[in-house]
Amino acid sequence: VQLAESGGGLVQPGGSLRLSCVASGLRLSAYVMSWYRQAPGSGRELVATITSVGGTIEYADSVKGRFTIFRDDVKKTVILQMNSLKPEDTAVYYCYADGSTVHAGRYWGQGTQVTVSS
Repeated sequence: VQLAESGGGLVQPGGSLRLSCVASGLRLSAYVMSWYRQAPGSGRELVATITSVGGTIEYADSVKGRFTIFRDDVKKTVILQMNSLKPEDTAVYYCYADGSTVHAGRYWGQGTQVTVSS
């Protein structure tokens, strides 16, 4: 199983980035998919979650109205669209696949760096 994130980078405050997580080795449709982030000196924080077939979507209060998560199970891809970025959004962003509801495994991607700075 592999989760490959991409799309991170350096962006100015107010800008946008689109993170992608491409899964291989698993049936993505069975998994609850999430994005987490970890800033320097902080713990890992849940940013957004989308259940299988997109039935339920939840966001951290800090990103509501700015970030959007969606999934394409055919392409085995989960996207985090990030708009109106702020310096406090700076972190390493991780993709997470949780298959516990179908007695499958849990997996992390390697992370992608997002830096918001002028």
